[in-house]
Amino acid sequence: MVSSVVETKLSDWKFLGHSVHSLSIIPEAHKTKTDEEKGPAILLIHGFGASTTHWRYNLPVLGKKYEVHALDLLGFGKSSKPSGLAYGGPLWKDQIVAYVKEKIGRPTILVGNSLGGYAALASGAAMGPEAAGVVLLNAAGYFSEDKKTTKGTWATARKTVAGIFLKNALLQRIIFENLRQPSTIKRTLNQVYIDTSNVDDELVEAIRKPSLDKGAFNVFKSVFDPAGPQGKPLDELFSQLKAPLLLLWGNRDPWMNAPGKRATYKKHTPTNTKEVVLDAGHCPHDEVPDQVNSALLEWINQL
Repeated sequence: MVSSVVETKLSDWKFLGHSVHSLSIIPEAHKTKTDEEKGPAILLIHGFGASTTHWRYNLPVLGKKYEVHALDLLGFGKSSKPSGLAYGGPLWKDQIVAYVKEKIGRPTILVGNSLGGYAALASGAAMGPEAAGVVLLNAAGYFSEDKKTTKGTWATARKTVAGIFLKNALLQRIIFENLRQPSTIKRTLNQVYIDTSNVDDELVEAIRKPSLDKGAFNVFKSVFDPAGPQGKPLDELFSQLKAPLLLLWGNRDPWMNAPGKRATYKKHTPTNTKEVVLDAGHCPHDEVPDQVNSALLEWINQL
């Protein structure tokens, strides 16, 4: 699926001594251009349980004009899944910042979906002028106002049930084993894609196979541990962000109230933020890739 006009490379880069899987595409024309003539590089960052494969319809298109990279966050895809790491936003932010510095070496546009969207925003806020732009596709994360203490019997009951789950290794294992079954993966994807045409065996296998790796279960537990590192709230990151911001919304996302989320974003995002609303679910880059590629390229060309 990669265009013949681009060159695709696998990377053997490591972060904190752990192997990180990544792909890069360099347009042939870039070999004779200066960095200024090339324009910004692009780094694609997947969501929870996904990998570089989730950018299968974006990499070859973006790579025709721009240097484009995609990586597997530690704990996912073909990257290492070591025990002992505190999996969460701070770890992945540091991984992304290091990758841009060591592997790309020039201003980069960070593009992230879901969990990867939060990581892209946190990285962009930390990188200052080295972040040429940030693009969020149905990004995960919380606002400061979401953390206000909720009182009442129901809130206490939910907290108690969650605590029991987090302390019960058997329950955790049962849920994990169910989540990585091909039938469960496909059913979940069919729920979060409005148009399920691209929910195919390749995508299901790309999610299932890494879940069989040693350490995958520990990653699952760590990510959902409320005592783990959550990173800064979105409003704080937006206030620190200096780079241009593009919001690409799958407006029929069943995992989040996208219209409501958009309203909250508007209260905190910079005034020059560009917003594009798409008739899609949680993963618009894979569900309606032509629309996402077009919107992304148009925005980059105007920077």
